[in-house]
Amino acid sequence: MWWDTLLDPFRGKAVTIPPMDGAFRPNTRLETAEAFVEVARPEALLVHEGRLLVASGTDLLAFPLEGGAPTPLHRFETAISALAGLPDGGLAVGLVAGEVRLVGGRFDGRVVTEVAGRRIHAPTALATTGEGILYIAVGSARYGADDWQSDLMAQGASGAVLRLDLIESDGRILADGLAWPAGLLVEPDRSLIVSEASRHRLVRITGDGRSKPQPLLSNLPGYPSRLARAAGGGAWLALMAPRNRLVELVLTERAYREDMVATIPRELWIAPQMSSGNSFLEPLQCGGVVTMGVRKPWAPGRSYGLIARLDDHLRPVASLHSRADGHRHGIRDMAEIGGVLFAASRGGNAVLEIETGAA
Repeated sequence: MWWDTLLDPFRGKAVTIPPMDGAFRPNTRLETAEAFVEVARPEALLVHEGRLLVASGTDLLAFPLEGGAPTPLHRFETAISALAGLPDGGLAVGLVAGEVRLVGGRFDGRVVTEVAGRRIHAPTALATTGEGILYIAVGSARYGADDWQSDLMAQGASGAVLRLDLIESDGRILADGLAWPAGLLVEPDRSLIVSEASRHRLVRITGDGRSKPQPLLSNLPGYPSRLARAAGGGAWLALMAPRNRLVELVLTERAYREDMVATIPRELWIAPQMSSGNSFLEPLQCGGVVTMGVRKPWAPGRSYGLIARLDDHLRPVASLHSRADGHRHGIRDMAEIGGVLFAASRGGNAVLEIETGAA
């Protein structure tokens, strides 16, 4: 009835999140996976010219696929936030400084700071096609690429996806008003699948940007990060942090969030994190979370490790987990080659190596 609408502002609303069930049923496949290499806070991965490139802070390292010592490729002035390979063998490197730098190949030395008048304030993901097209996900117009938690707490929705023709130097804004786009996947028809982290969903946008983003997969149990094409069809999706009821509640309380952000160090916020259990000052340490000094695997942790396997229709069919009591948390990126899936665990300071048959 009409009076129901009038009463809405005075009613309590349930805080709900989807359960880890079905394709997301918990397991320990990430926690028990082999460590390909231990490296500090790996942010992005790319299989390029027969090597695995790993972005760690300001360093870009190249590892032989069979394992071994890395070869330092580049060191940048600020941290690397995204990677993509160019058709001519060059690289596109997103930097926290708010730019995309092209290294090697035809466009070596070129620096991109804006597209179609839109500043690349927070390059969070990159993708390319063989026609010299570079797609850029910009997480926010306010916060940097390494400050997703601040954008989430501010309930920001100023992200965008940009298209740049490197040959013609022509740019276009394909989508705007996105809530931290964190991953890109180019489809055969040149449409793009975009992971929208703060709205915990995947959307499809057209390659010409003439239609609104269409939701494909909504109400995910975590905050999605990057997408990677799977060799057998479909895709891999990284979920960099879990959703839980306490964070969802805090997101409804504006005054509390603003006071928390202004007065408490970021690593102690009631907010999703890439790792947890590092300080006795962290929230969520009592009751069903930690009992007699032991963190329960089913606890509503602030961090988690999760990769979803999506089928050809981008529906979840399986998943790999590092649960609340594990350490391989904060999965940011993946790369698959030769039946092996490499996964960057930022919270676990490692790149994991997983046989895709077992996954």
